[in-house]
Amino acid sequence: MLKMSVHYDTTPIEIREKIQFSDEIMEKSYVALHQYPHICEHIIISTCNRTEIIAVVDHVHGGKDNILHFLSEIFHFSQEELLQYCQFTKGEAVVHHLFRLASGLDSIVLGETQILGQVRDAFLLGQQYKTTGKMLNELSKRVIQFAKNAHHKTQIGEQPMSISYIAVELAKSFYPNIKEKSVCVVGIGEMGKLSIQNLLSAGVTDITILNRHVERGKSLAEKMDVQCKPFEALEEVLTEVDIVITSTSAAHTIITKDQLKQVMNKRKNKELLCIDIAVPRDIERAVQQIKGVTLYDVDDLKHVVDDNMQARKEAAKLIEEDIQEELLSFRLWTETLEAVPVIHALREKSFGIQAKTVESVFRKIPSLTERERKIIEKHTKSIVNQLMEQPIKQVKTMCEEGTFEQEKELFIDIFGLEDNMTEKR
Repeated sequence: MLKMSVHYDTTPIEIREKIQFSDEIMEKSYVALHQYPHICEHIIISTCNRTEIIAVVDHVHGGKDNILHFLSEIFHFSQEELLQYCQFTKGEAVVHHLFRLASGLDSIVLGETQILGQVRDAFLLGQQYKTTGKMLNELSKRVIQFAKNAHHKTQIGEQPMSISYIAVELAKSFYPNIKEKSVCVVGIGEMGKLSIQNLLSAGVTDITILNRHVERGKSLAEKMDVQCKPFEALEEVLTEVDIVITSTSAAHTIITKDQLKQVMNKRKNKELLCIDIAVPRDIERAVQQIKGVTLYDVDDLKHVVDDNMQARKEAAKLIEEDIQEELLSFRLWTETLEAVPVIHALREKSFGIQAKTVESVFRKIPSLTERERKIIEKHTKSIVNQLMEQPIKQVKTMCEEGTFEQEKELFIDIFGLEDNMTEKR
């Protein structure tokens, strides 16, 4: 197992936003990566905080080279540049990471639940585009069920602490009288909707939605009892509101320095708080040079997260302990999986001998009735099954004790399975 990660903790947003899979290129990317020789299975996770590729590979170095070449082709970075930002992890550490990730333990906001949906969607896309197999399909079931149970059992997700929540908390600290302020929310994806819900919970009533798909915007506005205007009214709305929160999926900035400079002239430099929770960023970083404008992006928000999260931290410790049990369980499953070819070879050889023996008996005693033939066949198969019962049980025990890898060759030699194993290879 191999993981490539471009992570919020180690990679600045100006690089992360350039190494991100948009919805438009996701299908093409899944299909393209699967064509590489060392990539047996894979999924792609791409959020505002990380881009990750989880892959089952037949050769670690070959898999790493394949992934770097793939990223270089997609995002037009040299492989040398990519190595500065891409972190690689292999083996059981990848499995451990997936359990932590889906449970919200590797998020800016400890215990946030949105990442679980994003991990689930990545696995579903892998199944849809046929890039997952036995290993990742089994892992997906375990990871998703574990994360659901973890959130249900503990208090880790009890309080709303998403990026959208932090954005509104930041606005509240900037404007203690936020109930009296007007807010524009640009983009009504998951984070946009959560931003509106959190604003309403904070007592804000003057909220305007801007969205490129006007009908979708109007529909949401009616449900949430807020205003909606077409995206083309952006500059007009910006001249009036106190706060703007952006979370679109646009590939390029939607608010530029020149554009906002004109807006601020009309506002006579009246203070404007801009909170950009999109990746790639919606608001050009240079707008912070304009008098009266305060800008925060996703990376700024992680410094605003309240350290007073003791309940979540305690819950995270319990989840970490449970993850260790899951790792052991998955390890046993993978080891049993490695034993399947050996068990199959033993059965194949044993029943091959039984079939030849029965055929020989039938040739030597041609006068046997159909009933007598069936009885002989049934009882000889029963003898084979009884003889195989203990060796197969022993293989499973070795898997559970973690000794199968060392004992495998001895087992193959004792039962003379080399030819059967070779045929399977």
